[in-house]
Amino acid sequence: MPAQTHVFLCLKDNFGVLVHDPVSGATAAIDAPEAAPIEAALKATGWNLTDILVTHHHRDHTGGIEELKERYRCRVVAPDAEADGIPDVDENVAENDVVKVGGLQARVLETPGHTAGHITYFFPEDKLCFAGDTLFSIGCGRVIEGNAEMMWDSLLKLRALPDDTQVFCGHEYTAANIRFAKTIEPDNAALSAREREVARLLAEKKLTVPSLLGEEKAANPFLRADVPEVAAKVGLVGKPAWQVFAEIRERKNKS
Repeated sequence: MPAQTHVFLCLKDNFGVLVHDPVSGATAAIDAPEAAPIEAALKATGWNLTDILVTHHHRDHTGGIEELKERYRCRVVAPDAEADGIPDVDENVAENDVVKVGGLQARVLETPGHTAGHITYFFPEDKLCFAGDTLFSIGCGRVIEGNAEMMWDSLLKLRALPDDTQVFCGHEYTAANIRFAKTIEPDNAALSAREREVARLLAEKKLTVPSLLGEEKAANPFLRADVPEVAAKVGLVGKPAWQVFAEIRERKNKS
């Protein structure tokens, strides 16, 4: 049976996500921004928390771990490079490690840039990608602990996944990201289509994730830094793609 997911909001604009194996009953939270919304989601679904899969050490992704660990005795899986800064870690993981949630299997992808040890969890059987703060819907995370070349390489790694992969990200920034993206590619038809879809979802008080990776490839400027037309838009024709990415990211920082 396929994995089941449940998405909800935490804190101000963080996404919480539960991933559930209907065969074994195992359930993982992807990060733990705060405990109460996760517990409410567990109550609403009737699922029992068995695991927390952490993408990176920032407090808005780890703040609920200790409370949830005490209540559910769940396993906490975290990136090896950042485990010392994350509470109650049971298992450290790195590139290409396999993490099981009941019968579900995730492959770990190291995607540094936002933080030095950030990881992504990709469930190949179900084509689910939990990208934390590396890749957003029509956006990407700020480059804080890494550098632009590192972040571009991480985005390329995610871009290489199948087009029908569902991408779950750490924050509800989609509408703002679209407004910025249109300053880079105002005539991008895929971006305009996504803008209409997001306007409809928000009008219906629905969440804008997950998105499909194929749609992100067509509309997300941060995944399109190696497209000549995008380089031209930012005045960097012929420059390496990571430099184009760096310029786009810097413009977003100032927007």
